[in-house]
Amino acid sequence: MTPSCMSTSNLIFTVPEGTRRERADKLLAAAFPEHSRSAWQRTFDAGRVLRAGVVLDKKDELRAGDTVEFSHAEVVPSELKASDTILDIIYEDEHLLVVNKAAGMVVHPGAGTGEDTLVHALLGHCAGSLSGVGGVERPGIVHRLDRDTTGVIVVAKTDAAHRGLSTQFSERNLHKEYLALVAGVPRLLSGRIETGIARHPTHRHKMAVSDEGRPSRTDWTREKSFPPYAALMRCHILTGRTHQIRVHLKSIGHSLLGDAIYGWKDSAPLPMKPPRVMLHAEYLVFEHPITGKKLEMRAPLPADFKAMIDAFERPAK
Repeated sequence: MTPSCMSTSNLIFTVPEGTRRERADKLLAAAFPEHSRSAWQRTFDAGRVLRAGVVLDKKDELRAGDTVEFSHAEVVPSELKASDTILDIIYEDEHLLVVNKAAGMVVHPGAGTGEDTLVHALLGHCAGSLSGVGGVERPGIVHRLDRDTTGVIVVAKTDAAHRGLSTQFSERNLHKEYLALVAGVPRLLSGRIETGIARHPTHRHKMAVSDEGRPSRTDWTREKSFPPYAALMRCHILTGRTHQIRVHLKSIGHSLLGDAIYGWKDSAPLPMKPPRVMLHAEYLVFEHPITGKKLEMRAPLPADFKAMIDAFERPAK
């Protein structure tokens, strides 16, 4: 099923003998798996698939011996303005990149955001190297971190990488660990939280544990203790619900330092005030969506997180 080039932009494909009749979009997507279904959708919508000079609809059937001419719809430049924000890049190749996100940076543009989001910064960093995700010249965000959360976030540069990464995240075929500074010291050295998470019934900007919520699991270990005020915990999340760690740790009585939305109160005599919600996406293991290679990504603790730990570890005067 190898096409022959007509020009730099047009391709000819002849349906091989023995191929059963099939819808044009399904047959071409199977013949050219490097292009996503959405890419074929754009190409059909643009009238760029022809048989004997006649434009094909995606529902039209192809049969053995049919010859199809096509050229993929061009990627539309993003309407967002690229920024010159310097990113802390952990890993990068032609398919994807991994960023150590800074505190205070919003991932996606939205109501109330400026031109300082991660997407704006990625458009600047990846200028000329994005092949387009969903038909638009933009980075493919497959997971998110809250504004205050720092650490590892992986981004696709191409449709193919975006599909592969999205599948891994949706099917949970990866490993994610976070470090959290919490109020109080857990009595146990480790534990598991398996309570559902749903939108809060009255405060719609919040999430809450709920028997009717989506199944959620967080495994945790106590890394360090700073009695009686705080502890450093490592959280391995096996699901990716909104605010999962924040909600789960609050449910066992250990809200994250700085997380006033989920129960932290600025009343304990801490050695220093937490500058934000103290959560860091420290470790991510996933399979490269193109090469299949196992990638282990680790983000060092940011300065404010280390400063909090140092303050707890300093002897009291």
